[in-house]
Amino acid sequence: MPYDYDLFVLGAGSGGTRASRVASAHGARVAVAEEFRVGGTCVIRGCVPKKLLVYGAHFAEDLKDARRFGWDVPDDCPFDWPRLRDAVNAEVDRLNQAYTDTLCNNGVEIIAQRAEVTGPHSVRLASGETKTAERILVAVGAHPAIPDFPGNEHGITSNDVFHLPTLPKRVLIAGAGYIANEFAGVFHQFGSHVIIMNRSQEILRGYEIALRDRLLQISLMKGLEFRFDATFERIEKNGEELTVHMTGHEPATVDLVLFATGRIPNTAGLGLESAGVELENGAVRVDADNRSTCDSIFAIGDVTNRIQLTPVAIREGQAFADTFYGNKPTRVDYACVPSAVFSHPPIAQVGMTESEARQKLGSVKVYSSDFRPMKNVLAGRNERALYKMVCDGNTDRVVGIHMIGPDAPEILQAAAVCVKAGLTKAQFDATVALHPTMAEELVLLR
Repeated sequence: MPYDYDLFVLGAGSGGTRASRVASAHGARVAVAEEFRVGGTCVIRGCVPKKLLVYGAHFAEDLKDARRFGWDVPDDCPFDWPRLRDAVNAEVDRLNQAYTDTLCNNGVEIIAQRAEVTGPHSVRLASGETKTAERILVAVGAHPAIPDFPGNEHGITSNDVFHLPTLPKRVLIAGAGYIANEFAGVFHQFGSHVIIMNRSQEILRGYEIALRDRLLQISLMKGLEFRFDATFERIEKNGEELTVHMTGHEPATVDLVLFATGRIPNTAGLGLESAGVELENGAVRVDADNRSTCDSIFAIGDVTNRIQLTPVAIREGQAFADTFYGNKPTRVDYACVPSAVFSHPPIAQVGMTESEARQKLGSVKVYSSDFRPMKNVLAGRNERALYKMVCDGNTDRVVGIHMIGPDAPEILQAAAVCVKAGLTKAQFDATVALHPTMAEELVLLR
C-alpha cells in the first residue's frame, strides 16, 4: 500500500482517542502518537481530577451543614490532603489504562512518542523514524499560558495542582476564568486563604453578568480576596514564601502562585509549516469538516481554539471519523453548547446571555427566580440561587438559560436539550413542576 496507515493521529486526548477508535471501527488502519499518557488533558490533568477535587471540597460545607440535619459531626474534623490527592491520581491511572485498552481493543496502534509533521502525508517520531499516512489528524490540545515577567518560574499551573506535596496556607491565583474560580473554591474549602488577581474588573467573561455578580458576592462573603486591575511586576522568593508585586495594589506574600491565565494551542515545534498548514493566533485554521489548509491534514479539539471543551473535541473526532471513514458525512453544530463552572456554588449556562440576545434579536423577554435553596434554609446558609431565562420577544422561543446554585450543571444538561430544540416559554409553563426540587423553578418562572 502507498502509505503505512490510512490515518495517523497526533495526540491521544479526548478528541484524538474518539477519532482513532471510530475510524478503526470503520475499517481504517490507524496509529496514534502520544508523548505523555493516553487520555489527554481532561482525563489526566483537567476536568476529571479537578471535578474529584471539587467533590472533596464540598464536604467542608456538607460536614458543617450536617449538624443542622441531626448528625453529630465533631468540631475537629481534619482534612488529609495526601489521602485525597493519591485517591484522585489512582483514579486517573485507572482511566489512563481504560483509554489505552479501548484503543488497543479497537485495533489502534499506540506509539508512545512525540510525532511532528514533515509533509502532507508524513510524520517523524522522536526516535527519528518516519511514518506515512493518507490523512493526518492533529489533536494535540493546548497548554496553560504563563505570563512573562521576572520571577514567573516560581508559579505553577493547573497541571501541577494534582501533585502538590502539601496544601498551601495562602494562595494567589492569577486569572478570573473558570479554572481560576474553580480552584479558588477548592483551595478555600480546604482551608487556604485565596487571593484572585485579575488584570481587568471582570470575572468569568462570556457568562451572564447576573451570575458573575452573584458568584463574586458569595465569594467575598466567604472570605476570598479579589484584586482587580492588577498585573504582575515580579515575584520574589524568600525561603518558602513568595512575595508578589503587582500594579495598583500592595505586595502579597503567599505560599503558592497559580497561573490560570488561559490556554495556548500546542502547535509550536509541530512542523505544520512543512505541509502548508496555516495558523491563526497559534491555532490550526480549519473548515467545517476539520480540514486545514493542507488537504490531507485535519485538526480537532483545543488545538483549533474554536470551543475549548472536552465534549466538543469528542464530537469533532466522531464527526471526522464518520465523514471520512464511515460514509456518513457529519458536521458539528456549535450553537447552544452548554458549559459549566464548578465553582462554589457552581454556574451553568446554555445559549445567549441577555446582552447577546438584545444585540441579535432586539426584542427580548427575561424571566428570573432568585431563591434560597431548601437545603440552605435548614442549614442556616444565606447563599441564594439565581435562575435566568432569556426568550425571543417575538416568538417566545427560549434562547438562553443561566443558573447559579447547587447542582446547576446537573439540572442544565436536560434544560439544554430544550433550548437546542427551540422550545418556547409556554411549553416550559405547560410542564408540571417536580416538587420539591430546585429544578422546578425553570417551569415556574413568571
